[in-house]
Amino acid sequence: MDAVRVALLREVLAGTEWLGATRRFAGVLRGSVVSHGGGLLLVGTREYEPWHLAAHLVDEAAWSGTPELAPTLVRHDARPSDPAHLAVGLGRLEAARRGETLLVVAPEGPAAPLLERVSGARRAGATVLALGPGEGDLPSMAHETLAVPDGPELDLDTVQHLVSAAAGENFLPTPRGRRRLRDRVAWLAEHLTAPPPARW
Repeated sequence: MDAVRVALLREVLAGTEWLGATRRFAGVLRGSVVSHGGGLLLVGTREYEPWHLAAHLVDEAAWSGTPELAPTLVRHDARPSDPAHLAVGLGRLEAARRGETLLVVAPEGPAAPLLERVSGARRAGATVLALGPGEGDLPSMAHETLAVPDGPELDLDTVQHLVSAAAGENFLPTPRGRRRLRDRVAWLAEHLTAPPPARW
């Protein structure tokens, strides 16, 4: 889906909760990878690997000048003979550490072995984000979840397009929740040093 189609989709969804929800989630994603700088790991289920989202995030990383958005795609059936960008297996989740961000994309609840690895990554300090079902074990262990209901309005692939496009935007709304002291000081300094508004 190209930028024109994403723009048309946003027009269709104007006035719904989806634009705000995808932008908030994308803001959390971008904020996590940029502020922590530890890298983005992207994993799906054995049945659903988010290849398309990985490609779009690579594009958005280049276009927005935010290299931190380019993910490492973690695959269930990766083989050493695969090209380097496709050869990262689930063992990479066990090596996840503080500062890294793990985005899990699942059309339905992941199987127990993946959930155990995700839980281990969270315990090691990684920020866990989930895109998929709103119920079950995965949302309960994620720091942030964007639930995609099973219905005709939007499917998981479309929501991934909206999230990746919003993550690459240079002016994202501030994510909900507490801002770091450095963010508040930067905002205050910017407003204090701005010239006064012109009076006519």
